[in-house]
Order: sequence, then C-alpha cells, then structure tokens
Amino acid sequence: MEHLVIVGSGPAGISASLYTIRAGLSTLVVANGMGGLEKAGKIDNFYSNEEGFNGAELHEKGIRQAKKLGVRFLEAEVLGIREEENFILITSKGEIEAETVLLATGSKRITLKVPGRKELEGRGISYCAVCDAFFYRQKKAAVIGSGDFALHEARVLKPLAKEVILFTDGKEQTFSEKPEFLVEQRKITAFEGTENLESILLEDGERIKIDGAFLAIGTAGSGEMARQMGAQLTEKGNIKVNEKMETTIRGLYAAGDCTGGILQVAKAVYEGAVAGLSISKAFQRGRER
Repeated sequence: MEHLVIVGSGPAGISASLYTIRAGLSTLVVANGMGGLEKAGKIDNFYSNEEGFNGAELHEKGIRQAKKLGVRFLEAEVLGIREEENFILITSKGEIEAETVLLATGSKRITLKVPGRKELEGRGISYCAVCDAFFYRQKKAAVIGSGDFALHEARVLKPLAKEVILFTDGKEQTFSEKPEFLVEQRKITAFEGTENLESILLEDGERIKIDGAFLAIGTAGSGEMARQMGAQLTEKGNIKVNEKMETTIRGLYAAGDCTGGILQVAKAVYEGAVAGLSISKAFQRGRER
C-alpha cells in the first residue's frame, strides 16, 4: 500500500511529490500524458525560466527532478477512486491502494458542442455515472466516449439500467478491453427532448430513443473523480479545498487548475507545495500518536 498516490504529473502534482518524498513517504505518481502543459508554448512568466522553455520541457524537467529524489511513476489512466478503509484507485493497469490521494490532473470538462446539450444538462445529460446511475434504473442509457473512462462509466450503469449503449461520436475506439455493450460509432448531431432528454440524433438522421446520456469523453479529470467520490465542488464546478488543500473527504487533497482561480504554473506549484507539506505533516502527526 502507498502512503500517497498523486493523480497527475503536472506542476501541482510534481511540486507536492518533492515535499512528500523528502518527508519519507512512499509517493507514487499516476499519470496518462502531460495534460494542459502539452499545449503550452514558450513560458515567459515563470520564475527563473530564463531560457523560456515550453510546457513539454517543463513537464520533462519536473519528472526528472522527482525521479532523482525517488518518486515513482506509473503510466496509466485513473478511471475512478472508491473509498474503503483506505482509497482504492481503479486504473487501466489494475487497482492501487493508498492512504492518501492528491488530485492534480488540472481542469478538464470535455463536452459536445451540439444542439440540446447545454439545455438538457441536468435533465437527462450527466457527467457522473456513480452520482446519477440510480435515476436510470430499468431505463435506457447512453455513455458518450471512446476510451476506458467511458467503458468504466458504462459498467457502473450496467447493474441498474435496462440497456446501455456506448456512443463514440465518430471517434476511433481506444478501449483496452472489448466492450460488452452495443457500440454506436456514428457522429452525434443533437440531443433532443422537451422537458427531459428523449433521443440522440445521429449524422444520417436516425434518432435513437434514450432516457439518459453520460458524457465521458477522453479521460477522467480531477473534478469528475472528486464528484464521483462525493467531495464538494464550488458553484463553478471546481474542487472545494481549505487552506491545506484538503477536500471535504478526509485524506483526499486537490491542487492546481482543478481548484479554480488563475490557471497559471506558478499557482499550481504553490498549491502543490502546500498540499505536499500538509500531507507530510498529517503523516508526521499520525506517527507521533
């Protein structure tokens, strides 16, 4: 079992790991790509970055630094987290048990820019199967997405829903396992309904009757995972944290873009440092008891 698992290898996660590993905590970073840094060009507004390296270079430098100190890394997609006696992280490469978890995958909520989506959010369109599966008992549900996150959400719905269909919205399938569900690959052009979602309109004009649709495009972000676990979010959908970067769930922390505020590397590094110090102090207090 790990003392700490950090989800995300960006500035917030790496910053936290530098403190926890030096405090003697077993620290594992689980990440699947570099996130928002991949799109960051030359960074001129970060302290000491005289050379003006880009996001990818910053990401690489941070990982190298953490590895030198003994931080371990696992390249995998985190599909969800459940809370038992400890935390169990469900990943594309198996389950990991941890005493503490830091969510640091940035701010991410991928949606579909099609008619009806915005109007029907909360009235048949959802972003969290764990949260809302109960409302679709013996009903027909759709999961929108083409990867393992979507497959995981479909499996959450399976015991309750009458039928579950995976819609890839015209994207190439990237499931690591063969789905046990019907997979519809045509592009979605609209969500339809008056008071609530009633159907999904496809590119060739066919309508498929649906009672509920769950958007699970790409990979799960920090907000999605926090929401699934029952942690409180702000009105803007960011993860609610206190001054120690603790969420409303004991042992679950969050740092970086996922907590809101300015989306800057400097802010992510600061919050990662606060989280790393807070986690280290919490373990130290536990050892002194």
